[in-house]
Amino acid sequence: MHAPASTEQHLPNPNHLSVLTAMVLLAYALMPFIELPIAPLVLRLGSASFPVQVSSSSLATLFVTLLAASGCAWLLQDHPHAPRGWQLLQHSLLPALTAWVIGVPLSNAEVGLQWWAIFTFGGLLFVLVLTAEYITVEPNDVRHGLAAIGLTAVIFALYLILIIALRAANTRLYLLLPALMITMGLAAQRILLLRVNQAVSTAWPIGIALIVGQFAIGLHYLPLMPIQYGLLLTAFAYAITSFITGWLEERGLPGLWLEPALMSATLLIIAILL
Repeated sequence: MHAPASTEQHLPNPNHLSVLTAMVLLAYALMPFIELPIAPLVLRLGSASFPVQVSSSSLATLFVTLLAASGCAWLLQDHPHAPRGWQLLQHSLLPALTAWVIGVPLSNAEVGLQWWAIFTFGGLLFVLVLTAEYITVEPNDVRHGLAAIGLTAVIFALYLILIIALRAANTRLYLLLPALMITMGLAAQRILLLRVNQAVSTAWPIGIALIVGQFAIGLHYLPLMPIQYGLLLTAFAYAITSFITGWLEERGLPGLWLEPALMSATLLIIAILL
């Protein structure tokens, strides 16, 4: 006698999960010891020139990001309801984003206690994200709601880490803005799909990314510490994303603004205290 669909529970193959995680972590472990001579790139728009410094660590981070995306797709093939096409790409975005965000602080930090702490935390986070993505493939899985909440929290935590790392590295605005907007657009798309649990128009994540980008420009010229800048921008991003999620779910008026207001207020208070 088969169990009802509501009790379905699936976990990734532990051997495949271990292999993928080991490959990603090995690539990052070797990153400090590989230095390639790469000439800086110069982007020219009319009479203006924008230098872009490409390092071996940047290339390594890009490689690991692609490895994480393809590895997640490989891992999901074992699922009884393995996703295909666009759905498979959606499930691979967050693991790729996780791998990329982990690489940003690792490439900017010297090898030491802090570097190894980021490395260890990043490895654990990567495993949790892969496991949660595997669970959310099946909407009837009893752990789907918990996994969706966990992935949403991870997305905003990663976004906060990315903002702080880029701000601490004194990234120029013309490089900072695309990184924050593209990441926010991908993050918002995944959050809306997880929370609303149905297809949503791409206009919503694009709109969220544009609004957050405008807010990021305004904050960029204020004398804020990296963690303050990150908390303020993350609070705003959370508020707008949560509000739109509530709108799509057709929540009542109190529920529409209460969650984004409480979480944003908490992050704002932390930023002010710091």
